[in-house]
Amino acid sequence: MAAGEENPKADERTVIDIRGLSLTFETNDGPVQALLDIDLDVKRGEFVSFIGPSGCGKTTLLRVIADLERATGGSITVNGVSPEEARQNRAYGYVFQAAALYPWRTIARNVALPLEIMGLPKVEREKRIAENLALVDLAGFEKKFPWQLSGGMQQRASIARALAVEPELLLMDEPFGALDEIVRDHLNEKLSKLWAKTEKTVVFVTHSIPEAVFLSTKIVVMSPRPGRVTDIIHCSFPRHRTLDMRETPQFLEIAARVRAGLRAGHSYED
Repeated sequence: MAAGEENPKADERTVIDIRGLSLTFETNDGPVQALLDIDLDVKRGEFVSFIGPSGCGKTTLLRVIADLERATGGSITVNGVSPEEARQNRAYGYVFQAAALYPWRTIARNVALPLEIMGLPKVEREKRIAENLALVDLAGFEKKFPWQLSGGMQQRASIARALAVEPELLLMDEPFGALDEIVRDHLNEKLSKLWAKTEKTVVFVTHSIPEAVFLSTKIVVMSPRPGRVTDIIHCSFPRHRTLDMRETPQFLEIAARVRAGLRAGHSYED
């Protein structure tokens, strides 16, 4: 299958439906248009990456999906309901740029925090902690504190915490952006395997073209502010991926198209 064709693995059920979405922030210096006329749909089981220059609205769009920001125009549904209802239904897990682990809590107790808030009984909490730490290869680190783990391990613990609430949707805001290239490659492989195993729907923000192409079934290229969608690129690689595929002609072809889309997007600037 050639680059740009639909991914046949994705379920046809739409998880996120965005139509004509815009967002304007009111600031002391006047209104700032962050997003403009976004149309996008995310199907069940897809891995969708947002990529674009700094300040293009990638994280803002992710935060709108998560009900951390409110659109000022257009429409958005998550699992057929408003982002607010989806948040209340705990339909998604959110992984931030920093691991955001509490230093006074062990890794197990960090993963347990949302489960405690949900009021789950201890037996169920312990079951989910064990299962999700095993998913991210952190079994045996339950009693460690965040400061005893590397940056990459802390982010894996953060992913385990997000998965512990058993969401259908995983939202990830540049979770590996602060890590060195070797660690980032390692975690890209782990995340790819985790996605293949869990079949979660993932929406992922990144600045890295190789990361976006390696992980995604669909790449959303965005322009500088106000953020617009300049291209949507489908990646038809197998669900189980290895880093050596980055040397293949198909990978390089898709990476070149992403780069061209980013370059073309800058024509919107004044």
